[in-house]
Amino acid sequence: MKRLPASWQRRGVLTAMGAAALAAPAIARAEASRRWRMVTSWPRNLAGPGVSARRLAERITKMSGGRLEVEVFAAGEIVPALSVFDAVSTGVAEMAHSASFYWIGKLPASIFFTTAPFGLDPTEHQAWIFQGGGQELWDELYAPFGLKGFLAGNTGPSMGGWFRSEVKSLADMKGLRIRVQGVGAEVYARLGATPVTLAPGDLEPALERGAIDAAELLAPVNDVSLELQRQAKFYYAPGFNKPNGAAEALVSRSAFENLPEDLRAVIANACEAEHSAGLADAEKGNAEAIERLAGDGVRVSLFPTDVLTAARAAAGDVIGETAAKGALSGRIVESYRAALDRGRYWASLQAAMTRQLKSA
Repeated sequence: MKRLPASWQRRGVLTAMGAAALAAPAIARAEASRRWRMVTSWPRNLAGPGVSARRLAERITKMSGGRLEVEVFAAGEIVPALSVFDAVSTGVAEMAHSASFYWIGKLPASIFFTTAPFGLDPTEHQAWIFQGGGQELWDELYAPFGLKGFLAGNTGPSMGGWFRSEVKSLADMKGLRIRVQGVGAEVYARLGATPVTLAPGDLEPALERGAIDAAELLAPVNDVSLELQRQAKFYYAPGFNKPNGAAEALVSRSAFENLPEDLRAVIANACEAEHSAGLADAEKGNAEAIERLAGDGVRVSLFPTDVLTAARAAAGDVIGETAAKGALSGRIVESYRAALDRGRYWASLQAAMTRQLKSA
């Protein structure tokens, strides 16, 4: 066969390259048709988790070059705040932004992927998820529902909550109607209080009407945005129920697995980046918000010792009962407790070092 002149061969290569270049925008346009809906458990742009939800959607859209566009829907716009798990599981939406302890009713061990009373702090929890087997257990727990969870934001350690009346001793817990989530609800019940489940956006009006006597939400910067200080002037610490504030991105496993590998990596990395950004926001925002609250006449106080002692004992009992609810629950509790034990000495040493450095 007669060889084509070299110049023609080069021209053919260039023509092929040009055709590929022309085809690339068409491929990109086709891939841009991937649009996901993210339902959330938060009012739109709620300081902390609401902002994390918005930023996560923006990160995924930008990092994918527009090939995967994520639209955010606030609580109630498609489904109620506490229905996002079922919405993603049944295909109403491809993903959600929430907190795993909301699913305690159907999955008692889900709480550990957000927080547990007297448990891991944000850094310890992240280490457990990424390095201590936590992610694998999380995947196993959610697999029957067709879901995958990712850490995707963190509001840091929480406060103990807002109280309309002063807490002077454990006796003041008797009959107290308090909005509280997760295992903390059972802990408060064992202290004599009456736990109430309410979405974040309903707390301020519930306090105003007297439907509840106290409300535990998150940390100062989140609480201020909901104006809870208008209805309750006693603000207690520590937040023994929520020493960590991890948010989760719930993703449909089938939708996730149908993505090309690079877009799956985009979602995972966007979630990890938002977890870091959320913690940075929390540290700065909480420092500013707590000073503002103190200046506005809010009484920031520590819980009485007898309240904390009783709460710790009750939490140990409840977590032990959670472990007994199934083989997987038992393995999750065992792994979580092992992570807590491993980090206990280092955590106490860090705390001592921090105090000494700041007082020097």
